[in-house]
Amino acid sequence: MSSHQAIPRTGSLVVYKSRPARVLAAAEKIEIEIEGGQTKRVRPKDIFSLHPGPIASLAEIRPPEVHPQEAWELLEDTETDLKELAELLYGEHSPGAAWGAWERLSEGLWFEGTAEALRPRALELIERDRAEREAKAQADQAWAALLERLREKRIEPGDHASLQEVERLANLQGEHSRILKALGFDETPVSAYRLLVAVGYWSPTHNPYPTRVGAPEGNPALAIPSLADAAAIPGEPARLDLTHLPAFAIDDEGNQDPDDAISLDGDRMWVHVADVAALVEPDSELDREARARGANLYLPEGTIHMLPVALTEQLGLGLQACSPALSIGLRLDAEGEISDIEIHSSLVRVQRLSYAEADRRLEEPPLAELAQRAACYRNRRLTQGAAELDLPEVSVRLHQGEVLIRPVERTGARAMVTEMMLMAGEAAARYCLARELPIPFATQPTPERIEQPTTMAGMVAYRRLFKPSRTLVGEPGRHFGLGLDAYTRATSPLRRYADLLVHQQLRAHLRGGAPLSAEQVSQRAGEADQGGLIVRRAERQSNQHWKLVHLAQQPQWTGEGVVVELQERKATVLIPALALETRVRAKQPLALDQRVPLALVEVDLAQAECQFRVQG
Repeated sequence: MSSHQAIPRTGSLVVYKSRPARVLAAAEKIEIEIEGGQTKRVRPKDIFSLHPGPIASLAEIRPPEVHPQEAWELLEDTETDLKELAELLYGEHSPGAAWGAWERLSEGLWFEGTAEALRPRALELIERDRAEREAKAQADQAWAALLERLREKRIEPGDHASLQEVERLANLQGEHSRILKALGFDETPVSAYRLLVAVGYWSPTHNPYPTRVGAPEGNPALAIPSLADAAAIPGEPARLDLTHLPAFAIDDEGNQDPDDAISLDGDRMWVHVADVAALVEPDSELDREARARGANLYLPEGTIHMLPVALTEQLGLGLQACSPALSIGLRLDAEGEISDIEIHSSLVRVQRLSYAEADRRLEEPPLAELAQRAACYRNRRLTQGAAELDLPEVSVRLHQGEVLIRPVERTGARAMVTEMMLMAGEAAARYCLARELPIPFATQPTPERIEQPTTMAGMVAYRRLFKPSRTLVGEPGRHFGLGLDAYTRATSPLRRYADLLVHQQLRAHLRGGAPLSAEQVSQRAGEADQGGLIVRRAERQSNQHWKLVHLAQQPQWTGEGVVVELQERKATVLIPALALETRVRAKQPLALDQRVPLALVEVDLAQAECQFRVQG
C-alpha cells in the first residue's frame, strides 16, 4: 500500500509506539498529538501512516465492536492489505475503521503479516492462541484479585499456594517475591514476615527461626532393633546387675528423655547413662540420622528428637521397671581427684525425681553423701581455674498458647547433678585415654586474661572474652571453663550425638571389637558439630522470639534491669527475670551494676527487637 509509505499530512492518523496519533505539522520532524493531548516531535521513521484523515481529534477513531470471524472467512487462503481488511470488518475505510483493522492485525490472533500484506491465520493456531490468552486473562484476573485481597489483609484458602513464594523469602530460602514487589513492599524477610502475619497466613506469634536455620522439622520415623537382638551380638558382655543400688534420675519437671542417673555404692559413685549405643550401631540408619541432626532440638513449643521417640521410651532411665545402662563407676579422694574408674554395660533400677523433689531429700542418704562429694569435686575444679559465672538463666516454654518464663534456680540438687555429670565426663575421657580409644574430647582455649568477677557487669564482660569450645580427637586439650585437663561429653547419648559416639567406642572396647579409627571419629564428630550448630542457633533464636512474644502480650510490662555495659548516651541492660539483654537511652548518668526500673516501649517480632525506657 503506497499510501502507508507517503509523508503524512496534517490531520492524518498515524501509529506511534503501537498507539494512535494525529499529525499536527509535517516537516523535517513531524509534530504529533498522542492520547491525553500531549504533543511530540518525531522522525518520519518513528511513525507509521494509517489513514490520510483528516481527523480533528483522536476521539473520532473509536471503532464499533465487531467480530473478526466473518472477515477471516472471506479472506481464507488469500492475502490482502489493511485497507481491504478495514472494509471487510466495518464496511468502510474511515480513520476509525483503519485503527480497528490495525488493532486486529496487531493482536495477532485472527490475522498475521504486515499492513501491506496480511493473511488469515490457520484455525488451529487461532484456537490454541485463544485458549492461551483466555487462560492468561483468567490468571491476570486471579492475580489482581489476590493482590486486592492482600491489600485488604485477608486471604482465601486457595491463596496459600501463591503465598509460598513469600514464605520462602520470610524463611531465608528465597531472595525475591513477585507478590511483595507488586504490592510495593521491600523484598526482604522482614517485609515477608509482616505480610504473612497481617493476612493471617502465619499466626501473630509464628516462630520462623527453626525453618530459617534449616533445623529438623519432626522426629525421625525409623525402625529400632530390640534389646534381645542387641544381646545376641557376638562378644556382647553380660550386664552388671546394679539393680540393688538406689539410682536417681534427677531432671526438670516434665522432662521426657531421662538419660542419666546417679548412685552411691559405699565409697564408689556411679553415673548410669542410657545405653543408646546398644541399639544404635555405627553407620546404621539410626546412627546416620542422629549424626545429621547432631542433637535434640529443644524449643519452647516442644522437643524434636535426634532419635526415634520409641527408642527413648525403651532406653530412658526409669521409664521401665529395669533399665539397660552404660555405668561409669569411680572413686573420689579428699582433694576431689578421680581414681579407680570402671565402665560396664549394666542393668539398673531407677527412680525419677524432679530437682525440687531432690532438693527436699538432699539431707537424706544417699543424696546427702553424693552432694558432699560433688561439692568436693567442684572445689577441685575451681582450684584448677574453672570459670564460674552466675548469670541469670530462664526456661521458656509454650503451654496452651501461653509463654511461660521461669528462672532456672541453681539449687543444691542441680549443682550436685552438674558436678556428677562432669565427673563422668572426666572419668570417661581418662578411661579412653588409658586404652587409646579415639573419642571426641571437648576443649576450650584459655581467654586472654583470667578473672573471677563477682558483679553482673563483670561477668557479662568476662563472658565476652571466652572463646568457643572445640572438639579434638586424639590427645585431649584443656577445657578452660570447666577447669579440667581431659573431658568428654558422655552422659546424654539420647540428646547429643557426640555422647553417643563416645558410647559406641566404649561398647566396641567392652565387646572386644575394633573401635572406629581416629579419622572416622573426627569425621563423624565434625558432621555432628554442624548439625549441633544449627540446633543451638534454632534454640537461641526461638527462645528470644518467645521472650518477645511474652512481652508483646504484656504491653504494660515493667520490670528491673541491671546495667552491664556503658556506651556513649546508651547502656546495655540485662533483665534478670527474662535473661534478656537490651540497649536503652538514659537522660541521667548510669553506673555499671546499677539497677534501673524499665518500662516496655515496643516489640517488633518481624525485626526480633524490643525497646525499653528507663523510668523516672
